Amino acid sequence: MNNFFISAFFLVGMITLQSCSTDDDSSSNTNNDAQIMQAQSIANTGTWIITNFNDSGQNETSDFNGYTFDFASDGVLTATNGTNTITGTWSVTDDSNSSDDDSSNDDDIDFNIFFPVSESSNFEDLNDDWDIVSVTENRIELRDVSGGNGGIDILVFERN
Repeated sequence: MNNFFISAFFLVGMITLQSCSTDDDSSSNTNNDAQIMQAQSIANTGTWIITNFNDSGQNETSDFNGYTFDFASDGVLTATNGTNTITGTWSVTDDSNSSDDDSSNDDDIDFNIFFPVSESSNFEDLNDDWDIVSVTENRIELRDVSGGNGGIDILVFERN
């Protein structure tokens, strides 16, 4: 009879442990997927201008005066000021596996920007996997901790 109670207790314990999983990936990934889709949808609607670019404490917004940015749904990013056109790529991705971000939250969503330009180009400063601070219909606010000096970069796009 004691063996029966011990076996029953053991079985109930095993069932309880099986149902108490700490793996929340499915709900987290679902939430991230929805946030990614929302950010992509908002970004590829209309054109945008940079209203704030702060590079480790230095306001460099004026480097992009006159440029409009078009985030196309196929991942092409175009910046133009009517005379010059610079073409790059963009994406929004789940950054849950990265360890180099500034955030302790493993469910970051990255807004990736890449322009194939020389290091001396102002557009090279935009090349990064930016953390999304907020996305609304008319504003995309991004943040990054610089790898070299630990300074905080801020990039804000507003609908044109």
